Amino acid sequence: MTQRETFLTPEGLAKLRAELEHLRTVRRQEVAVRIQKAKEIGGTVDNAEYDEAKNEQAFVEGRILTLESMINTAVIIPDHARPSERVDVGSAVTVADAQGKHHTFVIVGSAEADPSHGKISNESPVGKALLGRRVKEVAHVATPSGAMEFTILSIR
Repeated sequence: MTQRETFLTPEGLAKLRAELEHLRTVRRQEVAVRIQKAKEIGGTVDNAEYDEAKNEQAFVEGRILTLESMINTAVIIPDHARPSERVDVGSAVTVADAQGKHHTFVIVGSAEADPSHGKISNESPVGKALLGRRVKEVAHVATPSGAMEFTILSIR
């Protein structure tokens, strides 16, 4: 099975690497100590603390695998220092909705999406609808809350 590319900004890649390093060097050790203490206190049978620590260990190891995969398949989003004619991953797009309200979105990979800060995924309905569009084009978006329409005002 081929892995999907993970689109990341240089800052996003640095954040993932820092999280991975923290999990490998700090969290693994903390969880191992918790497991050992729980074993010493009450063995491994019918020991809620031990079970909780083992579940945490599974979560940490799963997150490590996820981060390693994301880093290994990372495609760095270029810094768009010059304006582009079309919306692409990494573009900052200012749009107007049907009510005339302006919104600015930065199109990022799903690993960095943070809609509350204007960073939307290239895989989200709005992100997909904007990709490849030019200034003055209208993007129609089908969302769970209904159809939306955005007119592209600028691309940076």
